[in-house]
Amino acid sequence: MFLYTKEKGIDIMNLIYGTYNPSKLRSMEKMLEGLNISITGLENLQMKVKEAEETGKDPLSNAVQKALCYFEQIKEPIFSCDSGLYFEGVDEEDQPGVFIKRIHGNDLTYKEMLSYYSNLALKYGGKLTAYYKNSICLVMDANNIYKYDGEDIWSDKFYIVDKPHEIYREGFPLDSLSVEIESMKYYYDLVGNKSESLGVIDGFRNFFITSINDYINADFL
Repeated sequence: MFLYTKEKGIDIMNLIYGTYNPSKLRSMEKMLEGLNISITGLENLQMKVKEAEETGKDPLSNAVQKALCYFEQIKEPIFSCDSGLYFEGVDEEDQPGVFIKRIHGNDLTYKEMLSYYSNLALKYGGKLTAYYKNSICLVMDANNIYKYDGEDIWSDKFYIVDKPHEIYREGFPLDSLSVEIESMKYYYDLVGNKSESLGVIDGFRNFFITSINDYINADFL
């Protein structure tokens, strides 16, 4: 199994991100900037990968399902992420959880998601207090599987509002409705890492540093 390349004298860990979503790939690349980790998405592989079913009842279960499903096909180090979206003060029927795209049994397109959540915010007075429970599973090999869903990779609380920002990114439709609570500004109008991170950068970076160091140290024992 090929894990490392040498670039300018530095060991680089090569990982596959189990996603076909280019926006998610770019976001993770930004979060891991400065680490000796190179990631590529499923679309860059020389094979078509069957996508996982995602039948878990929580984000971590889905992340594990996806990572193991892809690893069984690719047999290379791969990680997958999953998120659940949660609102405060809504009826149970309006709580998406892990079914962010699958509403009442229907799989929405990204544009349909934008419309649905905009109307949901309008139903509750124009804004919803929201947060993401994020999770990740990294499969280095059949014996080294790392899972995590700690609160340091959950998002900060923010608002989902009824009026979309003029900026729209395919793959991240709800970013157009996301507003920082403190400043009441859309995240697209903020500057620096704060504009995209929702408070999760350090948590994800620490997960990769800890997991990869554990794997390398165990490999040399």
